[in-house]
Formats: sequence, C-alpha cells, structure tokens
Amino acid sequence: MSDSMTVFNRRAVRRHRDRAAERLADHDFLFAESAARLADRLADVTRNFPLALDLGCHGGELARAVAGSDKIDALVHADLSPAMAARAPAPAVAADEEALPFGDGVFDLIVSNLSLHWVNDLPGALTQLRRALKPDGLLLASLLAGDTLSELRQALSEAEIAEEGGLSPRVSPFADVRDLGGLLGRAGFALPVADTDTLIVSYDTPEKLLMDLRGMGESNAVAMRRTGFSRRATIAAAMDAYRRTFANDDGRIPATFQIVTLTAWAPDPSQPQSLKPGSAEARLADALDAEEISGGEKAEPV
Repeated sequence: MSDSMTVFNRRAVRRHRDRAAERLADHDFLFAESAARLADRLADVTRNFPLALDLGCHGGELARAVAGSDKIDALVHADLSPAMAARAPAPAVAADEEALPFGDGVFDLIVSNLSLHWVNDLPGALTQLRRALKPDGLLLASLLAGDTLSELRQALSEAEIAEEGGLSPRVSPFADVRDLGGLLGRAGFALPVADTDTLIVSYDTPEKLLMDLRGMGESNAVAMRRTGFSRRATIAAAMDAYRRTFANDDGRIPATFQIVTLTAWAPDPSQPQSLKPGSAEARLADALDAEEISGGEKAEPV
C-alpha cells in the first residue's frame, strides 16, 4: 500500500481495540444499536445464508442481534484485534480487513458492523470482500461517516487554536456519504445501495463521551496525529467549548453519529439486469394515450 493511502495507523487501531476488549460491555451501546439495525435489514431479505462472516466483530454484538433467527446457519467471526476476536462466539479469528485470509467464493453473506471506517484502502477492502463472496452473495456493512462527532471536532479545533496556536488531526476523518455508493460499483458489486441514519446520543458531560470512545476502542488513530499526551489546558478548553456551544436547555450535550449502511451483491447472471437502450417493446405514448412527437418536431400551442 502506498504512503498516500495510509490515513490510519492500523497498529494503533488494533491496540485501541485490544485495550478496550475487557470492558467493552460497559461501552458497546453504539455497536449493539447498529447490530440490531443490521439484523432488521437482514430479516427483510427473503433468503437464508448457509455461511456468513462477521468482519470487525468486536465483542459479538451482531451474533447476539441475530440469535434465534434462521437467516444464518453458520457465522464466522473476525476482528483486527485478537483480544476482541477472543470475546466473540466461536469460530473466531484475528484478521485484517486490508488483507483478508479467506479464499474466493467462500461466504454467502458478509456483514461488517462499524469497522470499515478504520480501513485505509476502502476500495481495495471492498474488492476483497466481493471476491470472498459466492456469486449472488450479499454484503451488508455499516460504517461511521461524514457528520460523526461534528460537535467534538468543532470544540477541539476551537480549543487547540486558542491554546496551542494551530491544529492537529484529533478526530479521525470519515468518508462522505455521497462517495460510498460509488465505491461499491468500483469494487465490482452489483445492485449497490448506500443509505444513512443519524443517531444523536445525549450525555451528561463531554468527558463521558470521551470515556465511551476510548471504551469502544474508537480513539483517534490517524497516522499523522500528534503523539504524546494532550495538554490539560487544551482538553479543558475543548470541554468548556463543547458545553458552551452545544449544551441543551437541561445542560446535557449531544453527540452525533452518522451511520451509513452499504448493501450490495456479488454479481451473478440470475440478478436483474438493466435493459439496453432501444429494447423496449411498448411505446410510452401508447401507455399514456398520447400523441408521440419526434425530436425534430414542436408541439403546437393549445
């Protein structure tokens, strides 16, 4: 992978997850909510999946969300963090989304719950996922995007400019919603769809938000982030800015999480195909009981 594509320090991502694994259950509300939404979408698919992969499984939230469902016969768990994989139901392996250890055409379904936003080469990762699917296999993935933690980013930027006279990447960048659907097509998927939900989580204090991010293993892992501990004055100023700018009337502060869900299928001849131009067997004018006017003619005023 070229240096230009290295946005995240993947070793830092793994360390953050390893550190969070033991007490993840105290902070996994966002993973659990997103897993429940993915399970609802899966329930709407009118087919079953003999073998599925949960990629970026964290503590097995998706397995719990689909428990009791007959949609999946066997579910393999994989996570970048060995400590996370060890907490998920068996079978579970430590695996990197950027270098999948699976062969081509293995899975009927691949689900990824809030993990792919830490991937450097997302088009390359999606291509690997498409290859790992059987023909007509389904990809169902959620990831954080665009407006996620916009309040925190604003507060940190304001504080760092005031206290340190400059800016550093303190919150990870997130993909734009408009780009993600196109990436599915570039990766060779058929019938791609990208849609978004926005969750607003209410906190007593902004410090509690930081605790949850750390407890989920979602701390900043940008490769160009400033190393070392943050200045206490900068963090204190950021927390003050967060309260001052965003607190509700009751004093609670909001945190925005924008979740994009990607749905796509590995290509297969059995799937619906777009008609070629000019292949229609009936005229629109006949259906509308209207007179057809050629491109070179103008309609007379009535």
